[in-house]
Amino acid sequence: MAAKAGRSISAKLLRLDNPVGSLTLAFLIWKALLFIVVAACPGPGYDTSTTLIPREGASLVSSQTKSLPQSMKFVRWDSIYFLHIAEKGYVFEQEWAFSYPRILSLFVSGIRWSGGIDGAVNTALVGVILSHLAHYYSVLALYSLSGNIFGSETSSQKLICFLSAALHIISPAGAFLSAPYGEPIFSLLNIFGYYLYTSSLIAEHNGTVLLRDLQVLTAAVLFAVATIVRSNGILSGFLFAYDAAILAWAILTQGLSVHKIRRLAVIIVGGCIVGSSMVVPQILAYREYCMGAGDLRPWCSWTVPSIYNWVQSFYWNVGFLRYWTVSNIPLFLLAAPMLAILCKSALWALKAPSTLRSGSGNTSSSQVSPGSMLFRLAVPQCVLAVMALTSYHVQIINRISSGYPVWYWWLVSTAMGSFQDPQKSRRGLSIAAQAMVAYALIQAVLFGSFLPPA
Repeated sequence: MAAKAGRSISAKLLRLDNPVGSLTLAFLIWKALLFIVVAACPGPGYDTSTTLIPREGASLVSSQTKSLPQSMKFVRWDSIYFLHIAEKGYVFEQEWAFSYPRILSLFVSGIRWSGGIDGAVNTALVGVILSHLAHYYSVLALYSLSGNIFGSETSSQKLICFLSAALHIISPAGAFLSAPYGEPIFSLLNIFGYYLYTSSLIAEHNGTVLLRDLQVLTAAVLFAVATIVRSNGILSGFLFAYDAAILAWAILTQGLSVHKIRRLAVIIVGGCIVGSSMVVPQILAYREYCMGAGDLRPWCSWTVPSIYNWVQSFYWNVGFLRYWTVSNIPLFLLAAPMLAILCKSALWALKAPSTLRSGSGNTSSSQVSPGSMLFRLAVPQCVLAVMALTSYHVQIINRISSGYPVWYWWLVSTAMGSFQDPQKSRRGLSIAAQAMVAYALIQAVLFGSFLPPA
């Protein structure tokens, strides 16, 4: 009976004629498993910071309130800061490293729960729900984005789209994509931004200029919000810099035209929108800390004052090669597989203009080079890998990589026989998927128990 039920679930999970239903079922199963693992973790682990989060009306302990703090199991590591900021606003200087709570607080203020639930639990519950929804829709966005790149007409094209989205479900980010963290929100914004950006290239080819411009500007807004959530979102601004450089060269070699001027203007506006997401928070912080009558903070006197750079450097010890210490070797080893995948997949995509020139896109995008689009999307991922290796707390690459699609495509493409040894490639995808599942489950146990790495 159990075997029959298992076959039934497997059949539903592999239905390419109903990809949304299949991906939804896989998503629900995976999220339920992660929730059970995290909720079953004993105690707060070595850190009891969660218990320090102020709870309004904590004395009103009802049976309903007792059942809800399971959501507090997902309040670990940086999410403690997130909840505090969402509840109280920016109180401490180091909290300016995080902008995701601004978005979380908007949702919290718009949702009111009844039944004596205190503020901290309310915020945590909203954050957990928001993260689940964002991750789910980012899975669907990746499926659609894959269709823009590889097409979605043939069975092999549909399989590439489906498997790429399925890998995103079991991303090594694991419990971080269920917790009140910025990663799921960033993933949705960045991937959906990529979808709109590639759609604008297709619209450009099809001659629908107004649609193209709207998609470019909307993508810019999404990248800007993604940058507010996680600063590495600024890397997606490369897309606008690349297009501006290509168009500027075309103007120099072919002359001006109304079409080119309009296109360049839209690209510049889009780039400014993305850039503003880094500049505006710095201006707000400067007004807060550097324009008063009291003692000024050290960063106020910098040539380019930046509270973000100051906080990252002073409080979190983030900087070029600062993490390169003997004690951090285990963390570099932990991050090594993902760094290798990111670099190798980026190199594969950077070479794609020659290897995928003929493409296999659908009828609406068959003359839009898949290789050209892959090249554009590979550069931000490549830069991210280099920055993680040299300047970040390297282990976070296992979770922030979730919002970059190229490495998913590379794993699936190798399994589809893109290289000389298809059998070996299929085994490679199977091993990679199993490793991702194992890592995510182990990480969920450590996360729920408040144990490193984070």
